[in-house]
Amino acid sequence: MFVDQVEIVVRGGRGGDGCVSFLREKYIPKGGPDGGDGGRGGSVILEAKEGVDSLMPYTMKRTWNGKRGVSGQGFQRHGAHAEDTILFVPPGTLVYDSDAGFLMKDLSHAGDQVNVARGGAGGKGNMRFRTSQNRAPRQCTPGAEGEVRTLKLELKVIADVGLLGKPNAGKSTLLSRLTKARPEIANYPFTTKYPNLGRVQVGFDHSFVIADIPGLIEGAAQGVGLGHEFLRHIERAGILVHLVEPLPMDGTDPIENYQTIRNELAEYDAALTKRPEIIVVSKSELPEAAEVRERLEAQTGQTVMTISAVTGQNLNTLVQKIVETLHSEEED
Repeated sequence: MFVDQVEIVVRGGRGGDGCVSFLREKYIPKGGPDGGDGGRGGSVILEAKEGVDSLMPYTMKRTWNGKRGVSGQGFQRHGAHAEDTILFVPPGTLVYDSDAGFLMKDLSHAGDQVNVARGGAGGKGNMRFRTSQNRAPRQCTPGAEGEVRTLKLELKVIADVGLLGKPNAGKSTLLSRLTKARPEIANYPFTTKYPNLGRVQVGFDHSFVIADIPGLIEGAAQGVGLGHEFLRHIERAGILVHLVEPLPMDGTDPIENYQTIRNELAEYDAALTKRPEIIVVSKSELPEAAEVRERLEAQTGQTVMTISAVTGQNLNTLVQKIVETLHSEEED
């Protein structure tokens, strides 16, 4: 199950209590106070980790507590600090403070961390209260409570390439042919219910990540269909590969379908229309594919490719074109 939004409560661990103790040893009749301090409570830390691709674990457990610090002991022994609790999330996770309404951290890369709930300070033992007027203090302080926050976690998939197109344009089939990803594929709209990612290996030392972005139809930017839920994932894609079906099942015009998706991108975020785009007519085995390619080239002024994920036609050419475009973007 893919989950890309969730709200959780995090609570830093309470600090350990200070200790009231007096030294009692032979030949030291007035040893005085020797109660140690409590240890610091453990913090709760979010860390982006490669290989984690969903926020699903946080739907089953909504409250996460840090560990408590160890209380102080006699002989001036301080309690141990508690270990921090690290919660792993996918790279690309935005961490918001729900109550204050601000972005705490964009965990865009693996290894990025943010301390979301600091542990409480340890309490003071009675040795801290000894003065010239009070040589036998009997007071100590308890450990402080840790921070408490309500967080909203929002995942924006990070991919080098975003696959766009109307439902049944062949995005999932293409992803399954180019990568080891195995998305659900069927002959009806909205087969894909969540973004699927796969890595395309090019030679021995080069690869790129490609994401199938589902649910884009007319009105997606206003929440129609699944589009509003997943349009935000396109923001992380470096380049866009736009698949156009030459003979749509619903009888719509392929050129109008292409323009519909472009309009939805512009309405959601005008900057998306300026991303490098590779236009591809899928299902080239159909007789209509060549005509649709010519019409798209005439309208867009761009070179349009034809491919077939079923027969494998021009798939290697598409991969090479993607690699060239990515390299060109890196140089810029």
